[in-house]
Amino acid sequence: MDDYQSAAGSGALAAFIGAYFFFILIVWVISVAGMWKTFEKAGKPGWAAIIPIYNIIIMLEIVGKPMIWILWLLLPCTNIVFGVWLLNLMSKSYGKSEGFTLGLLFLSFIFWPILGFGDARYLGPSAAEAQNRGFGNNPFNNPNNPFGNQNTPFNNPNDTPPPVV
Repeated sequence: MDDYQSAAGSGALAAFIGAYFFFILIVWVISVAGMWKTFEKAGKPGWAAIIPIYNIIIMLEIVGKPMIWILWLLLPCTNIVFGVWLLNLMSKSYGKSEGFTLGLLFLSFIFWPILGFGDARYLGPSAAEAQNRGFGNNPFNNPNNPFGNQNTPFNNPNDTPPPVV
């Protein structure tokens, strides 16, 4: 009798584990489908959502962050901060708010399809670096002026040269 009860118990456990993995697979497929459509809206290849590290590279391109972020996203502790930041920039690139970022963070299997299949439009990279062609107001990123800002206190265009005596 003990053999029968242990066999029935292990069969129930196997059924529970199988149902659990089936549920996880369904959630993963829904998330990937939403991410796939989101990537396509930004003009990137949708199949990149399936490749683990490459999908992060595509997200960095979509939000306009430099590739050094891959390092920060792979390091322990910093990956949490940079991952949340990346999701926030992703939602900003589609015109969504910080509340949508929280949805992407905690309920990604719902919010990726909303972003991908919904009416959200890709507005362009949300990162200030991408909008300013570099890191903020760095004068060295301006290709028209390689020497930085010419309107400094030492070079004021309204000043006249001192008189020659």
